[in-house]
Amino acid sequence: MKKNWIRIASLLAVAAIWIGLTAFAWFKPAAAVSESERRPLAQMPQLSGKMLLSGKFSEAFADYAVDQFPLRDTLRTVKAMFTYYVLGQKDNNGIYLSDGYAAKMDYPLDEYSVEYAADRFEALYESYLKDNGGKIYFAMVPDKGYYLADQAGVLSMDYGCLMHRMQERLPWATHIDLTDSLELSDYYRTDTHWQQPALGKVVQTLGDAMGFTPLTEIQTQVVSDEFYGVYAGQAAMPMKPDTLSYITFPGWEDVTVFSADTGKTAGLYDLEKIRSKDPYELFLSGNMAVQTVQNPHADPQKKLLIFRDSFGSSLGPWLSASYGEITLIDTRYVSPAMLERLVTFEGQDVLMLYSSLVLNSSGTLRK
Repeated sequence: MKKNWIRIASLLAVAAIWIGLTAFAWFKPAAAVSESERRPLAQMPQLSGKMLLSGKFSEAFADYAVDQFPLRDTLRTVKAMFTYYVLGQKDNNGIYLSDGYAAKMDYPLDEYSVEYAADRFEALYESYLKDNGGKIYFAMVPDKGYYLADQAGVLSMDYGCLMHRMQERLPWATHIDLTDSLELSDYYRTDTHWQQPALGKVVQTLGDAMGFTPLTEIQTQVVSDEFYGVYAGQAAMPMKPDTLSYITFPGWEDVTVFSADTGKTAGLYDLEKIRSKDPYELFLSGNMAVQTVQNPHADPQKKLLIFRDSFGSSLGPWLSASYGEITLIDTRYVSPAMLERLVTFEGQDVLMLYSSLVLNSSGTLRK
């Protein structure tokens, strides 16, 4: 009799938990986004006869239930810890941890993606740069895996092959190797990007190759000791936060940034972004299609075009001290066919600056 009561009590407890979680999932307000994963969450699908008969409602509801499940972030962490420490896997959701750093397992080298990226750069050259008259430079930003993968014991892309292929496909550009100008500690532990105050060697390498005098007199302003980057959420593991800082230099307050996307002029840094889902967007207000940076204290004859991804946002302020005008272009957000309406090509030098992550997944670059 006692054993029967134990079984009944156990069943009732499980049923109560199941009913409670189900009710909570049904009646709690659906979250719009996952702050940790930085992505929109599935919403309750609209119930209709057509949706039911086609089977689409059940599929959409399954996505909704997974995304809106109670204690989802806690369960993601439990699952990640089980993956790492019990199953002994090297990564969770494609993110691996080593020496306090999180990085993306970017393997293998996608040759089709590299060719697609090279085709996009070649098209830009033929359309706008071939007869522009300025010098053209190309620099690849290695992702953290270049410095971390071996010690972590995980697979990584063939970076040497990637750089060699870019050199072969872009013979009209002077290639600048940044790999010896960076080290692991120059990157955020929890995010994709490099830390802006750590870019002194990178800027020196670029200056030596491109013929500009690098910025030397800087101060570092700390804005947060609680910065968690995109990899922290994707890894779903407990991690120490990063420090988010930006550099200042004489006259930096007078530098203006005009964004063609918004039609507005702002400064080098948008401190309001500190409270956004991606605080890294404080640099040049984040990802924009076309921006023009003007420094009234620099030589107005020195102008530069930068074709870039998000790594260029934090590098731009460094270079703004050496150029009277810099135009930053991100063709992930604008079709190159539109550039003739937005940008004046008048003999500026050109820097193409792209991370290995984008080159190995270049489908975001528009035609």
